[in-house]
Amino acid sequence: MDTPTTNKERSQSISILVFSVLLMVILAVLVTQDMNYIRAFIEKAGPWGVIISIAVYAVLGLTLIPSEPLTLFIGALFGPYIALLIAGTGNTLSALVEYYLGKRLGIATNFLERKEKLPWGLGKLRVDSPLFLIGARMVPGVGPKLVSVTAGVYHVPLFRYFWTSAVSVFMGAALFAFGGSGLGSLFSKG
Repeated sequence: MDTPTTNKERSQSISILVFSVLLMVILAVLVTQDMNYIRAFIEKAGPWGVIISIAVYAVLGLTLIPSEPLTLFIGALFGPYIALLIAGTGNTLSALVEYYLGKRLGIATNFLERKEKLPWGLGKLRVDSPLFLIGARMVPGVGPKLVSVTAGVYHVPLFRYFWTSAVSVFMGAALFAFGGSGLGSLFSKG
């Protein structure tokens, strides 16, 4: 039987999730319609472009829009090392936002009490394993968001989630930052 505290916590989590989904839809529409404007704004912002870029990554965490094109652009604009720091920091913040949403989803659905009843032994899945947290992020497309939300739902300890996210995020950011820098050099010569 649920206690009043659990019901209050669940109601609060549901409210946060509903607000987050609405915000996600609004942000997705705004970002997809104005990506060229965002790029031009970052380019003209000078040093503030770094801070704006990190904020854009955090916002992209609330959407299903991938951040790789932004990383390529920032690599061409700022160079590979600054782009690596921007993309790594921004995507790590984005991962923490997704983790928080997953944790709220777990609370709202009372997941921890129900996970043992999942089919195919999914309740016994070692989501808190560093190998899972790093390796599953490498799955193209859905890996990073799926791992972030799942880690939140399973209440993986925050520090473990943070460092494993940072490892995989910075490895991926390096690929795209150096790739974007190379493309920027190629196009500036031609």
